[in-house]
Amino acid sequence: MGLRDLDIDLLRAFVTVADAGGFTRAGALLGRTQSAVSLQIKRLEDLLDGVPLLERSPRHVRLTDEGRRLLVHARQMLKLNDAVLAELREPEVAGSVRLGVPDDFATVHLPQVLADFVDAHPRVELEVRCDLTRHLEAAFQAGQFDIVLLKREPGVSADGPRVWREPLIWVARDTASVPADGPVPLIVSPSPCVYRGRAVRALEEEGRPWRVVYTSTSLAGTQAAVRAGLGVAVLPREMCPPTLTPVGQDGSLPILDDTEIALIEAPSASPTAHRFAQHIAAALERQALGRPA
Repeated sequence: MGLRDLDIDLLRAFVTVADAGGFTRAGALLGRTQSAVSLQIKRLEDLLDGVPLLERSPRHVRLTDEGRRLLVHARQMLKLNDAVLAELREPEVAGSVRLGVPDDFATVHLPQVLADFVDAHPRVELEVRCDLTRHLEAAFQAGQFDIVLLKREPGVSADGPRVWREPLIWVARDTASVPADGPVPLIVSPSPCVYRGRAVRALEEEGRPWRVVYTSTSLAGTQAAVRAGLGVAVLPREMCPPTLTPVGQDGSLPILDDTEIALIEAPSASPTAHRFAQHIAAALERQALGRPA
């Protein structure tokens, strides 16, 4: 039997299902119905002489051994496909782009987003700086960035659209880390910090005393201090690792409003910077569609 060509569109559907964990979310990401995506996977399996790629159950979709092997190659093929198309269709995408982003958000949500853009546009030089939102905002106003991602209070007007929304939760090593009375021991970032301000404001509105026991400039440092049992911290839900415990749902701590991230472009941003901003917004939208409910 002669060699066959794998269909890039089918491979993209397969990778999306694997990443999203199911056909419904994959369909939303691809702009197709669940049944259409399922048919694409069946066509891909037929191309491979009936090799099963996924194990389907009413609630879960899991990769078979063959599916895991194909996934590695499929990612490489999609990466090369997208890079070739970008180079030939968009040869003008070149130059430097300066991006400012909060450290914790960059650590959790942006590595693959940045890597995909650089791979597709090798002539673009990215300069990324992580800092507190208030510092990034000041630097942006001073002309030091082309694009910034800034934490802001929901509903507050800013110069850019919301590209991410995240529930905030209290986290601790265990429930014993939350005192029944007395000051709440807080693990926070230095002022000015949106999460620090949110924690202090929520406690003071309920009349709860508090004290800062540990200050860290990084997400890793905050998580380590919480893991050591030094106190409680406020984190976005998706930044709470399995080693930490969400606390306060029993009413021992005040409810926290969601936080959101806005994407803001400088008025003088180049076409390349604008293209990068569009890439970030689209990639984060795909992440949001694929995240658990």
